[in-house]
Amino acid sequence: MDAYETLNDVLVHLFRDITNLEEKAIVTSEFSDITNNDMHVIQAIGMEEPKNMSTIAKELSVTVGTLTIAMNSLVKKGYVTRERGREDRRVVYISLSEKGQCAYRNHENFHRQMIEAALDGLSPEETEVLTKTLMKLDQWLREF
Repeated sequence: MDAYETLNDVLVHLFRDITNLEEKAIVTSEFSDITNNDMHVIQAIGMEEPKNMSTIAKELSVTVGTLTIAMNSLVKKGYVTRERGREDRRVVYISLSEKGQCAYRNHENFHRQMIEAALDGLSPEETEVLTKTLMKLDQWLREF
């Protein structure tokens, strides 16, 4: 198998396997009511300061209307809280509830384990080459 075939095979399998494993890591008995899509919204909200809907929608590359549907579900499930802006009541700020923060940390742990496994045994030089390669691929995918 040449480099093209090997890379193509690896990338196709990686995408599928990461998606499947991520779903299994997310849907635990504690978080059985959320989907991968819900988790991506939770990840975009993050653990920092509350964000407005436009900021989150932009990060996820979806419309505010589409995000509102997902947000309604996450609020109902208890993962997210909404709060109107004090200065401008039209602005809605979103933050994670305690339950949402637990789901966020669970998801972060999955990612940490995945990265540690990828870097295990690599030299600093190999890590740098891998990082540059994946950043180049990421840039191409975003521009495509």
